[in-house]
Amino acid sequence: MSIVGLDIGSRFTKIAFFEKQKPVFRLYDSAKFYREFGSITDNGFLLDFKKLNLREQSEIVATGYGRERATLAGATEISEIQAHTLGAIYLLRLNNFTLIDFGGQDTKIIRVESSEVVDFRTSDRCAASTGRYLENMARILGMKVEELSNYRDNPVDISSTCAVFAETELLEKMAMGIPRERLASGVNMSIVKRFLSLIKGFKNDVIVASGGVANNKAIIELLGIELQTEIKVPPNPQFTGAIGCIEFWDKG
Repeated sequence: MSIVGLDIGSRFTKIAFFEKQKPVFRLYDSAKFYREFGSITDNGFLLDFKKLNLREQSEIVATGYGRERATLAGATEISEIQAHTLGAIYLLRLNNFTLIDFGGQDTKIIRVESSEVVDFRTSDRCAASTGRYLENMARILGMKVEELSNYRDNPVDISSTCAVFAETELLEKMAMGIPRERLASGVNMSIVKRFLSLIKGFKNDVIVASGGVANNKAIIELLGIELQTEIKVPPNPQFTGAIGCIEFWDKG
């Protein structure tokens, strides 16, 4: 029997499973995932295993933004907090750490001690510290999100705490002729500044970053400098939640 971890995010849907003891990862745009890889039934959203190229007898453990809004027929559902915690423990073999989950629409700080969640905080009132924000700012700068991660030096100050106002501020600074490299550094630093206020009060002995934004090396380096500690990033951090879903089943 195959166990499939499914993390339905606001922006991307992540699928993970093991094949011959090696992890397999698949990434889909969430809108496309809903349109093409399932159908609505009386029991909820029914996955099309054939289109997803998954074994029909697979057991599905799901988490993420989407699993709360589209009940998955036949799936076991767990919280994002639980999924990302279990994924980080499995991937990094840690028992005590503070986890930053950079989501597409919200951000979470989770404190784990002796492999148990003892505290967490979620910020979902504004997208200004999320993956969606980075995508929008990269579009304004005329670069891919991956390119943003190359810039951390001499950041221009982006002070707006609202994602919409921050985009306007970025446009204004572009009109002033500020170099694009400084603007990109400023975008990355603005994410870090927002996380600093969110993480206040949590231990920073060991910091772990998960989610797609954790692939941005500039943000990880800047955050480590500000917190004066190394930020540990698991391999394929965007799939931490999906891996955690598999771990939940295995531990059950």
